[in-house]
Amino acid sequence: SGIHALLVVAVTLSPVTATARSENDVPGEDAYPPLWELATENLLDFPVKDNKIVVNAWNYQERLGVYKTLLKASAKYFGPFGPQNSGNILWGLPLQHGWQFRTGRLADPSGVTSCGYENGELLCQSVRSWWSSMNYYLAIIPFLGAVEAGLFGQLPYEIEILPPEEQKDDFCYSVKDCWSRMPQLMDDWKAFFEYLLSTEHKAVISASFSSFKLDDALGLMWKAHTTSIAYALPKFQDRLKYLSDPEANFSEDWANAVDFIAATYFRTDLPTTNNFQAFLPQRMLVEGDVPPFIHDFSPEQNRILVAMTALREADRLTGGLLLKLWQKAMSTEEGRKMGRKLIEILASS
Repeated sequence: SGIHALLVVAVTLSPVTATARSENDVPGEDAYPPLWELATENLLDFPVKDNKIVVNAWNYQERLGVYKTLLKASAKYFGPFGPQNSGNILWGLPLQHGWQFRTGRLADPSGVTSCGYENGELLCQSVRSWWSSMNYYLAIIPFLGAVEAGLFGQLPYEIEILPPEEQKDDFCYSVKDCWSRMPQLMDDWKAFFEYLLSTEHKAVISASFSSFKLDDALGLMWKAHTTSIAYALPKFQDRLKYLSDPEANFSEDWANAVDFIAATYFRTDLPTTNNFQAFLPQRMLVEGDVPPFIHDFSPEQNRILVAMTALREADRLTGGLLLKLWQKAMSTEEGRKMGRKLIEILASS
């Protein structure tokens, strides 16, 4: 049946066997995104100009810094879920971005500039990159939503994001600008951070963080995440033309798969995300790459590419019904637990 096929696909998509982690499992160096230790973790360490904190979101290290400030400011809420902030569900965002950087997906795919290349400006993120442009909506928008929610307290300055060299209209650059242009996205991210903040006030009364429900937090985060992708997808359709056909197809398969993963409230903490990312392609796909026969990819990496394509194809053939059925099956906490459990069982068999 369709649902069975879906589970098989889901299995391949989420090859994370939740091994019991001991409380003292401290993440190793390679668990973090590239250059993580060089990125700033304090907002006030970004340059201040004309009474504004200025962030260059088209520099990999600075965009990483945006993530690092978010992880640091939200760390206290995730203490019970893992040592050294490893249980923070915001890890999925910078780890994805680190994977994009490591695999060359943030460089200029049109080859017109040296942006993002070893022999050019390595830390430059190209506005022509589909991945880099999509990721803006999963970095800058959450960040400005957090600022607006009050995650960083009262800031002495406004925040300004520098525009890219071209295609400036595809993005927004300050809290006010983003609110006026994409209120729904800002609202969803703000709601997630407000939920975290609200647990703090309750905690003061109850003297513990027991009012924090991971399932609720994941639900709000995934809602914001999928809203961001749905908004950005049609915007950056034109960037796909710079990519090889296999890479362009993979990009769209990836965006489609996120909706299915989101429905299970997949735990995007540090260890789980790292396990999952081991199955993603470790370089960009080129003409002639035909999964499952890509010789320098592992069997799992080949399998995940096939599964993601099958998933998007099945969803397209059913006119989106497959996703609706899956979301319905995942609409309760029990259902999601089962979805994750099923994935686990099938993945380990």
